[in-house]
Amino acid sequence: MESKRKHSTTLHTCHPCRRTTLYRTYAVIHACGIVALMYHHAHSLLTTANTTFITSLLLLSDIVLAFMWATTTSLRLYPVHRSAYPENYAAKPEEMYDFPKLDVFICTADPYKEPPMMVVNTTLSVMAYDYPSDKISVYVSDDGGSSLTLFALMEAVKFSEHWLPFCKKNNIEDRSPKVYFSSTSYSWTKEAENLKMYEDLKKRVEHVMVSSDKVDNDQQPILCDQFRGVFGLWTHKFTPQDHPTIIKVLQNNETEIMPNLIYVSREKNRASPHHFKAGALNTLLRVSAVMTNSPIILTLDCDMYSNNPTTPLHALCYLSDPTINSSLGFVQFPQKFQGINKNDIYASELKRPFDINTVGYDGLIGPIYMGTGCFFNRRAFYGSPTNLILPEINELGPNRITDKPIKDQDVLELAHDVAGCYHELNTNWGSKTGFRYGSLVEDYYTSFMLHCEGWRSVFCSPKRAAFYGDSPKCLIDVVSQQMRWSIGVLEVAFSRYSPLTYGFKSLGPLMGLGYCHYALWPFWSIPLSVYGLLPQLAFLCGVSVFPKASDLWFWLYIFLFFGAYAQDLLDFLLEGGTYRKWWNDQRMWMIRGLSSLLFGFIEFTLKTLNLSTQGFNVTSKANDDEKQRKRYEQEIFDFGPSSSMFLPITTVAIVNLFAFVWGLYGLTVWREGPVLELMLVSFAVVNCLPIYEAMVLRKDDGKLPKRVCFLAGILTFVLVMSGYFFLK
Repeated sequence: MESKRKHSTTLHTCHPCRRTTLYRTYAVIHACGIVALMYHHAHSLLTTANTTFITSLLLLSDIVLAFMWATTTSLRLYPVHRSAYPENYAAKPEEMYDFPKLDVFICTADPYKEPPMMVVNTTLSVMAYDYPSDKISVYVSDDGGSSLTLFALMEAVKFSEHWLPFCKKNNIEDRSPKVYFSSTSYSWTKEAENLKMYEDLKKRVEHVMVSSDKVDNDQQPILCDQFRGVFGLWTHKFTPQDHPTIIKVLQNNETEIMPNLIYVSREKNRASPHHFKAGALNTLLRVSAVMTNSPIILTLDCDMYSNNPTTPLHALCYLSDPTINSSLGFVQFPQKFQGINKNDIYASELKRPFDINTVGYDGLIGPIYMGTGCFFNRRAFYGSPTNLILPEINELGPNRITDKPIKDQDVLELAHDVAGCYHELNTNWGSKTGFRYGSLVEDYYTSFMLHCEGWRSVFCSPKRAAFYGDSPKCLIDVVSQQMRWSIGVLEVAFSRYSPLTYGFKSLGPLMGLGYCHYALWPFWSIPLSVYGLLPQLAFLCGVSVFPKASDLWFWLYIFLFFGAYAQDLLDFLLEGGTYRKWWNDQRMWMIRGLSSLLFGFIEFTLKTLNLSTQGFNVTSKANDDEKQRKRYEQEIFDFGPSSSMFLPITTVAIVNLFAFVWGLYGLTVWREGPVLELMLVSFAVVNCLPIYEAMVLRKDDGKLPKRVCFLAGILTFVLVMSGYFFLK
């Protein structure tokens, strides 16, 4: 009886992963192997003069691999799994656990890469939460200042008056209209039949998208009277980079029991920096502070719709716990993606950063903010848990209770003022308060600074995924997005707040190493480039860089390689992955290392030397290419338009193929073949099979462009000739 009562009052539990002891034991053994390998390299450098260049590069690569292994191991020492019990929170009397107000921030920037109907579905899915409607306020940041997005949201307001009551009355789980109407569980009841107006909404929005790049007076008569004339703000001088502040209260819970819905497009001009997504989020932080100032904030990307109507209750199981909430900064939910093909050829699930590594962070200080699907304690944006940093005006304070209607003229005027592009001048925004500036990956940088200030975080992964988003269906979109991430983490790594220095000092060695795992992510390109080319070129030139099978050092290489891969596979399987998905994930790790990580490294270096300026490109979520979608479903690589990003990986593929053929030929001649070299090139060739197919066998639009293949062939010839000159 006591156990049952205890369970009924428990909001969450935490359990260490059972594999922890095994991983700690293996970490000691593997570390000894790494030390032995370093000794082997040092001994070779001192005793073998004719291979100094090769040994030095292999030593550099193995130092990088050893350090990155250490960063991964820091996340394997204290992994935990948590469980939340939202039904217990909902069952409590109001005097024990109230439902605090919730502000939801949804960010969009380009109506053509992030279609307005996508924004509408995400917005409606969170407005329909199993949560008191009058305590939800949804703020949509339109950083492109598009009248198309505003038009779509205005249309969505009318539909929400029918959609929200329908979902709650019938306990619908899929609260994104698009998902609900396309699901097999959709039941054609008379009540649901009345919701066919969703198709009308969709047609009207898509008609405006096709007919014009902005809404004109011809479309305005279908809108409510309160919205007439609003599109007059979009004059010929209005551009996404230069326009005034626009804030429109589209739905107000003071007139009806429905969530607030507020459209925000901050002021922009070319003379002042806008700090990309971090700047947009800080604008929402200030505007919401003036209007509603809810203590809990949910941040979402516009493509990440709610899949679980009880998600806020899961978050409150942690945020309302008096034993931890004083220092709990945020609750992070995993990113999940819909429409991924059976074996996830592009590793779009990002299982390692979003699932495997996250349970490791959770056992230390807490997971990293992933940019979406995160519930924040508003107080966390205003200094450490013990030191409140007061904002420039009292109305922006995190503890202020709002007492005026959100449509009050004074409130709206102040909201417009704090959304102005000059409001942040000579303030702490972006440095000590709010989301942090200085990196393209504002999520990583912000969570790093919050953790350094003393805030903790937790990872919450309910059985029914909290959010689902869209993933790229073309390889060039995948690597372009990750190239931007690479530049962003390097900006943090080489800043005054580097995880290598400031992180170790503020967070301790394990969490500092954990943050270095991403801060130095692009450094993977060094060992991948060296091991992808150097042993193969040396092999073609008749030079052996690895020990022979009769040498004891041979078994050290075997142990380190298979041990690392076996542990990686075990991680993947224990967190719900499959062998085929793991194989594709490790192949994508190689492709990323020789494309997005390598080019990110180069771009960051050029930017540091003031030789290049990296802009911010929104990843397209508009998957409207039917042929591309079909290739993706058939698990065929789609390389997209010609890009120099694929030149290194194509070159590595050709070099390894030549080395493989040469090795097979040599087996008939040599009594003792170079086993490790043959193993390495065979492994590389098998991983490169989709590249060979795209180079030679395919005729569709997704094949590797001829220009890339031709340049890779020339580069291979140059490398082989250089190898004969330098390596022999």
